Amino acid sequence: MSVIVFTGPTLSAADGAALLDGAVFLPPVAQGDVYRASQEKPWAIGIIDGYFERLPSVWHKEILWAMAHGVHVFGSASMGALRAAELHPFGMAGVGAVFEAFRSGALTDDDEVAIAHAPAEDGYRPLSDAMVNIRATLDAAVAASVLRQETAAALVALAKRTFYAQRSFARLLAEGAAAGASPEELDALRRFVPDGRVDQKRRDAVAMLEAIAARRARDAGPLRVAYHFAYTDVWDQACRRAGRGSVAPGQGARAGAGGAPEARPGSGPAGARSRRAEGAVQPELLLDELRLEGPLPYAHAVHGALARALALSEARRHGVEVPVELFEEILAQIRRERGLLTSESTRAWLAEQALDVEGLTLLVQREARLRWAQAVFGIEVERLLVDQLRMTGRYAELAARALEKQEVLSAAGVEAPALEDLGLTRQALLDWYFGEVAGRPVPPHLDGYAASLGLDDQDELLLVLAREHEHRRRGRPPARG
Repeated sequence: MSVIVFTGPTLSAADGAALLDGAVFLPPVAQGDVYRASQEKPWAIGIIDGYFERLPSVWHKEILWAMAHGVHVFGSASMGALRAAELHPFGMAGVGAVFEAFRSGALTDDDEVAIAHAPAEDGYRPLSDAMVNIRATLDAAVAASVLRQETAAALVALAKRTFYAQRSFARLLAEGAAAGASPEELDALRRFVPDGRVDQKRRDAVAMLEAIAARRARDAGPLRVAYHFAYTDVWDQACRRAGRGSVAPGQGARAGAGGAPEARPGSGPAGARSRRAEGAVQPELLLDELRLEGPLPYAHAVHGALARALALSEARRHGVEVPVELFEEILAQIRRERGLLTSESTRAWLAEQALDVEGLTLLVQREARLRWAQAVFGIEVERLLVDQLRMTGRYAELAARALEKQEVLSAAGVEAPALEDLGLTRQALLDWYFGEVAGRPVPPHLDGYAASLGLDDQDELLLVLAREHEHRRRGRPPARG
C-alpha cells in the first residue's frame, strides 16, 4: 500500500523516510499535484508543506476528488494543516496543534505557517521562522519562567506585524529591545532559544506520519466518504491543466532506499562557476531580474509565454462568455490596478485613453478573456516564461545577474533583507529604486504596480527592491541594457 507525502522545509524527505516505511516523499504541494498523485492510486496522501504565493496552491476540489476515489488524505503543520481544517468535515484527517488551532478558529491567517526558504537543491532550508513556531517557543519560555506572560504577548504582537519572510528570533529580540521590553527578560530569552526553541510544525509533521502508520495498521481499506463529488466544466478544465503525469518514486526519497536531497554545489568560486556553467538558476530569481525592468518588459514576456501555452494547448481552448459578475470583477480590478478609486479619476482616465462606454465595455470583455486564459494556463505560463526568455535572447543576461545576486546575498546571509538591514525607510528604498535606478517617478499605487509584475502585493515588491539594493551595495552593480 503506497503513501505519498508532500514536504519541504518543515521535514526533510530523508527524515520522513526514516519515520514512515513504504512512503514516497515529494516536494511541497502545488495546484494539480494531489490530482496527479491520485492517479497512482496510493492508499494515502499526506500534505505537510505547500506553496502559497508564487505557485497556485493545492485546490480543495482535487483533495475532495482524491478522497471520493478512496484515498485517505492527511494534513498537518503547514499547508496541510490549513487544508485539513477546511476539509475536516468531508473526511480529511488533520493532525497536530497547528491543525487544531485552525480548526477551532484560534488561528485564521495563512501567514501563521508561511516562511521563506531556500530552493530544493539547498534542501528547502528555512530562511525565516514560522509564526506558529514563535508562538510555541514564547509559550514554552513563559512555562519555563523565562518570560512574563505580558512580555510574551508583546513579542507575539511584534512578530505578527512583521512580514512573514523576515520573521526571526534575532529580529524579534532586536525589535523587543527597541520597543522597551525588559532587557533582563530578553537576555534570558536569547539564552533560552538555542535549546528551548519549539519547532511546532516539525512536531506536527512527525505526528502525522505516525498517525498514517497507525491508521494503515488498523484499517487497510479505502476511504469512504459521505458526499457526492460534483463534476463540472471548471473541474474538467482543471484536470486537463493538471494532466495525468505520473509521480515517479525517483522524484523523492523512498523509505528504506536511503534517499536524500541532492547536495548543493559548493558556495565558493568553483561552485559558482559550476552552477553558472550548468545554467542552474531559480526561475523566480530570474524573473525578479526581469521585474526590476518594469511592467512592460515583464508583460511582453508573459504574453509571449501565454501565446506559447495557448498554441501548445489548442485542443483545450473554449469560447468563454463574460457574465455580468465577471465583467464587474474585472472592471474593479482594472480600477484598483490603475488607482482609479473615484468616479472623477475613472472619467479622467477614460478621457486620456479615448474610451467611451462602448469602448470600455469591449476593453473589459477582452481583458476578462485574457485573464481567463492566463488563469487556465497559469502553470504552463510560469514554466514557459523561461523558454520565452531563451527564445528572445534574454535568458543568459538575466540568469547571470540572478546567479551573481544570489551568490552575493547568500555569502552575506541576507537572502531576504529587511528595511532595517538596509538602513532605509520604505519611502527611501522606493525613491532610490525609481529615482536612481529606473529613472521614473514612484508609482502612486504600489499594489497595482506589483500586480502588473506578477507579484501579490507591495510587500513582495519591496523585497525584490531590497535584494537589488543590498546586491548593489555589496557586489558589482549589474549592467542593464
